[in-house]
Amino acid sequence: MQLAPHDVPCMELRAEENRSRQSILILRLFDKWNLSAGDQLNLLGLNPTNQAFLEKYRNGNPLSVSRDMQDREGWLLHIHRMLRILYPQNPELRYSWVSRRNRAFDNLPPMELMKEEGLVGIFKVARYLEGQC
Repeated sequence: MQLAPHDVPCMELRAEENRSRQSILILRLFDKWNLSAGDQLNLLGLNPTNQAFLEKYRNGNPLSVSRDMQDREGWLLHIHRMLRILYPQNPELRYSWVSRRNRAFDNLPPMELMKEEGLVGIFKVARYLEGQC
């Protein structure tokens, strides 16, 4: 399929709209996980002193198009999907799981692993949950 020149701006707009929706989704997830602003910024790979970014994203501004940010966002939403599969009838456990100690992570809560190791830690948590499904 070949794109006509007039199709490209429409596609870019849709991509930005999708990123805006994902920004809101990820921040709602962070609220459900009961994360501090510093932890939210940490998981997104942003400077913990830059809390203005969170307010922008909460208001629907799209997250950055950087590969790092997109990877983090994608894996965090994947973690949420896996938890929804594992605990469909237990929202309390679904949203508190990231803060509970887990033997698979040397008795650390998965959130600590994700904060300490960044994208690699997020990936490890996501892959662990895949193995549990």
